[in-house]
Amino acid sequence: MANTVIIGAQWGDEGKGKIVDILSARSRAIVRFQGGNNAGHTIKVQGKETILHLIPSGILNPGTLCLVGNGVVLDPHVFLQEVEQLASKGIDVSPARLGISKKAHLILPYHKSLDQAREAKRAGRKIGTTGRGIGPCYEDKAARVGLRAGDLLDADLVRHKISQALEEKNILLRAYNFDPLDADSVTQDLLALAPTLTPYLTEVESRLQEVQNQGGDILFEGAQGSHLDIDHGTYPFVTSSNTVAGNAAAGTGLGPSSLNRIVGIVKAYTTRVGSGPFPTELLDDTGSYLRTAGHEFGATTGRPRRCGWLDAVILRESVRLNGLTDIALTKLDVLQNLPALQICVAYEYQGRRCNYLPQEEGALAKVTPVYEELPGFEDDISTCTAWTDLPDTVRVYVQRIEELLDVRIAFISVGPDRSQTIER
Repeated sequence: MANTVIIGAQWGDEGKGKIVDILSARSRAIVRFQGGNNAGHTIKVQGKETILHLIPSGILNPGTLCLVGNGVVLDPHVFLQEVEQLASKGIDVSPARLGISKKAHLILPYHKSLDQAREAKRAGRKIGTTGRGIGPCYEDKAARVGLRAGDLLDADLVRHKISQALEEKNILLRAYNFDPLDADSVTQDLLALAPTLTPYLTEVESRLQEVQNQGGDILFEGAQGSHLDIDHGTYPFVTSSNTVAGNAAAGTGLGPSSLNRIVGIVKAYTTRVGSGPFPTELLDDTGSYLRTAGHEFGATTGRPRRCGWLDAVILRESVRLNGLTDIALTKLDVLQNLPALQICVAYEYQGRRCNYLPQEEGALAKVTPVYEELPGFEDDISTCTAWTDLPDTVRVYVQRIEELLDVRIAFISVGPDRSQTIER
């Protein structure tokens, strides 16, 4: 399989967890390279559902080394809660197979308070943050005042950094009419977790290099989606990290030459959570049908997702940004019983036809989608196990996506379970 990067090709929620779970069974190691617990990766095996926010989705495959890279911002409480939940199911979550980079930055209570305070202040102009403290933690990282996981080995350093941080954060919190936080309390709470958390600290880059030297395959797990990227997404309605495939190198400590295969996860229609432009959004019965049939509610927040037709313009940009070598098409079964299927093949913008995204801020909210119609299907495809099992109308839809994007669709998901996946 070689080293493989898994990224979301839309606005997140594409079904990455399932594909990561499948491919991690063939990998020696899997590593998360960006984001935090604003991600929610859902895996369904034999009818049992597991939702992971921080721990790599390969943890359900025995023997796979699971690592959290330096590009991730980690909430210690959430990490340990996930460890406890997985352990209660009999899953091995020992430090022998699960590790955290010492360079990963920690999300602290003041990050969450600031995140929520700012979003509340925006009133009618909300960005759509999950309120998990992701953005403020990345801010501290960029400002070079962040607290890293490795700092937990030095209690005096932890006290100093938290005390220094709260001198500024409490001024901001008071300005937002939020309660200030006590430095001693925050410090004691974090240091109380240190004995349980520090055994998981490791040199992620060294362990990955060792796997590579031994000829083992590595799977790089991204979170969110390409169009939530801080640089290349629909700014300012984006996340606070680089979600594109190139960040798999920076977020783990391995060089770009280690990235051999880039698999983009594409939902057979389009969804988005929270605010931001969405050219193909359906505010009608079809949109409601997709939301209900696809169970489109956020794994992290429970928020209903906005739904719309597949957008090939957005995906064309994802192919370019990430250098996709393969596509995994998910939730194809959700389109069952729709009389016709639409694909946005271009935009009309300022009197001209565009095959790629206009780059000015806010421009995507002003485009008009140009649609191509294909026949729908009524057949239940959830039991199909091979490409040839799929009805002709379904194959036509899949092949048209390949033509529009010029990328091979290597995986087709026809249901939520791990087994309901066709590999071509």
